[in-house]
Amino acid sequence: MIKKLIGTIALSLTCAVSVAAEGGYALEKAPVRINDMASLQNGAKLFVNYCLGCHSAKSLRYNRLTDIGLTEEQIKRNLLFTGEGVGDLMEIAMRKEDATKWFGTAPPDVSVIARAKSTNLGPSGVDYIYTFLRTFYRDASRPMGWDNLVFPSVGMPHALWQLQGERTMERTTVAQVELDDGSTQWQRTVARYDAQGFAEVNTETLQGYSGSASDKVVFTPADPKASAQFDSQVADLANFLGWMAEPVQLERKRLGVWVLLFLFLFFGVAWRLNAVYWKDVK
Repeated sequence: MIKKLIGTIALSLTCAVSVAAEGGYALEKAPVRINDMASLQNGAKLFVNYCLGCHSAKSLRYNRLTDIGLTEEQIKRNLLFTGEGVGDLMEIAMRKEDATKWFGTAPPDVSVIARAKSTNLGPSGVDYIYTFLRTFYRDASRPMGWDNLVFPSVGMPHALWQLQGERTMERTTVAQVELDDGSTQWQRTVARYDAQGFAEVNTETLQGYSGSASDKVVFTPADPKASAQFDSQVADLANFLGWMAEPVQLERKRLGVWVLLFLFLFFGVAWRLNAVYWKDVK
């Protein structure tokens, strides 16, 4: 039994590490703002304005946003633009056929994307979304003009690029490659992408290299202040998607604390009753 338990834990840790490195880029820890109502409200605004045009959220109704402090009047005035009702689901007008024609496939519903991308012992789905939205870069060779480090060859544009502003990217990769004769050698590849997405790639052979494989990415924003503000906006959006995936999670956690306290007290009482019951039994 103990061996099976240890094996299960080891397997879980292995899976967590593999998810953390999805796409060859390690996920970054998102700021935790799930208890910040102002942050969640801003995330809802960003989602409706920048994401809901393509990505539906059919598991959530607009009036559920009252759970994060919005009134129905605020929802009507600020988040409903095309005649929806407060009790309607967050659906989109774009037809699946049109989406497939324009993007190659229909954009997924994101109601539970944060839960789908979560791991038990590794990065959360909020971490995934936070890193994904911050690692778009211009690539003129791509059909949409954009690529992503977390999801290479992603079939969507960077919807939030105006908030982020222009930036360049330099990616330095050290890897062992196999040659035509079957031998291997270490190479360093430096790819520089300018603000318009045009790339300059340089590769050199590393003779006598004794290190390990590495991948380093450096973004240089044209406006560092705007870029920092964008990161904060993305944190709000990622936390809202995390809340949307399970709107009752805050209540569940609060109840969980009381349940654990009750079990702890009950254990104490049961232990004392057991001691009293068996004290005269030899």
